[in-house]
Amino acid sequence: MPGAQYPGDHEPATGPPGGWMPPAASAPVHARVELPGSKSITNRALILAALADTPTQITGPLLARDTELMAGAVSALGAAVTPAGHDWLVTPGWRDSPATVNVGNAGTVIRFVPPVAALARADVEFRGDPRASQRPVGPLLAALHQLGAQIDDDGRQAVPFTVRGRGRVPGGTVSLDASGSSQLVSGLLLAASRYDKGAEVRHEGPRIPSAPHIAMTVAMLRSAGASIEAGPPAGGGSVSDVWRVHPGVLSPGTIDVEPDLSNAGPFLAAALATGGEVTIAGWPARSLQAADQILDTLVRMGATATPVAGGMRVTGSGTIHGITADLRDVSELTPVLVALATMADSPSTFTGIGHLRTHESDRLAALATEIGAFGGDVTELADGLHIRPRPMRADGAVFDSHDDHRLVMAAAVLGLAVPGVQVRNAATVGKTFPGFGELWRQMMEKAL
Repeated sequence: MPGAQYPGDHEPATGPPGGWMPPAASAPVHARVELPGSKSITNRALILAALADTPTQITGPLLARDTELMAGAVSALGAAVTPAGHDWLVTPGWRDSPATVNVGNAGTVIRFVPPVAALARADVEFRGDPRASQRPVGPLLAALHQLGAQIDDDGRQAVPFTVRGRGRVPGGTVSLDASGSSQLVSGLLLAASRYDKGAEVRHEGPRIPSAPHIAMTVAMLRSAGASIEAGPPAGGGSVSDVWRVHPGVLSPGTIDVEPDLSNAGPFLAAALATGGEVTIAGWPARSLQAADQILDTLVRMGATATPVAGGMRVTGSGTIHGITADLRDVSELTPVLVALATMADSPSTFTGIGHLRTHESDRLAALATEIGAFGGDVTELADGLHIRPRPMRADGAVFDSHDDHRLVMAAAVLGLAVPGVQVRNAATVGKTFPGFGELWRQMMEKAL
């Protein structure tokens, strides 16, 4: 809820002045882990609920900075987000006065809220953290202009900008290059059913990264009552690049939030790194997330994945294999997989991740620099990273998080094999996983 305090708004654990020191592994881990809710599902649910005609209950939402920012954004536009036990009740509504939305450094807020703000009845100003101005949003703003929205950005095509809400958006057909982020498409699709003519959204450009997140958006829209069609992909590919959302009402009723499987990555990596086993409780039998792609990648690196009662168990064999993989569909796992690859029996090359240069940090440069500080060998490629395993030592080096939650998780995995790793500003993990440090500590204590 706007202004609420969420658990874990502090360093994940105490440690030396340099920052958090994740524990090294002295034995195989054996743990069952209960993860918080999915950020991607929670923030889509908040948008759909704000656009609905009736109240919506969101069960098991993630409580973290990114979701607090999204709750604050829809509240600024006039919706009411009310706690109901462990759930949220969202009552739609619109304010008639100007509003300000703080996007922080949350990509979903930057790209999902402007298409909704165009339906507001007053101006909506968007501001955020310094890094937000470097995150791709220009194609979205241009697309909204084509659909009839009014936006003032002084030519920056970046945060800060103002959406001139006029109570309606004509809609129609729009083309954009979404190769910088799948969220550029999802943002338009989520709001399009409330536009006068709906919207036909066409992607024109290189392959879209994180395509499973668009499939998540489409599935959630359909569950909320939207009429949406995904056209055949151009050039015989496997992923659609045209979507048609028809005008109509949204009535989600109840939206259940799955555990966040991206946040499962470091825990599952720990099973491989230590030759142990980790069970993720509540792993969905059928998921809105890229569950199969996540498991397939880990299996290629040496894991065994086994469905068990109430979850998914991943077991390490004691050997980590280097692989060549296109991570475009599971790019959020890249930092953790890179850390894991430094311990492999052969080099790894990860591609399809050039867009990570414009995430919370330039993740490619940050990973190469920070792992290099410990003696690792990570080379930047035009569209990825190449990792050559070799012995590493801390020697007083500090792993800078670059204010990026995924880098904190990578550092935790690296610390399994490199005693003495210190993580600067590990508290930034609270962006999507406030309880990460405590859960990591509990897992490691079971291995001692």
